[in-house]
Amino acid sequence: MLPDVSPAALHARLAAGEDIQLVDVREEIEFDYCRIAGSVLIPLSEVPRRAAEIRSVGPVALICHHGVRSAQALGYLQHRLGRENLLNLRGGIDAWSREVDPSVPMY
Repeated sequence: MLPDVSPAALHARLAAGEDIQLVDVREEIEFDYCRIAGSVLIPLSEVPRRAAEIRSVGPVALICHHGVRSAQALGYLQHRLGRENLLNLRGGIDAWSREVDPSVPMY
């Protein structure tokens, strides 16, 4: 099972000042429409080529629309590159909008 984090737990960790890299693996058009503040965009198709931009030390939360693409990115980084510092945002930005920050538009 891939490690995940609920929107509420991620929000609490960020609010507490924890240094978590937020990596959004959606497409640019989705990212431009809505995102979690502080996120960096690395579309899923670019993850293999841009993996060096995703830190290997310290927590990283991977984000997509509903949690499927981010789980794919996590699986790749974990199984192919041995990364152990990754979390999948459960329910993606959709759940973040519903549970944490309703100002983030839903689509």
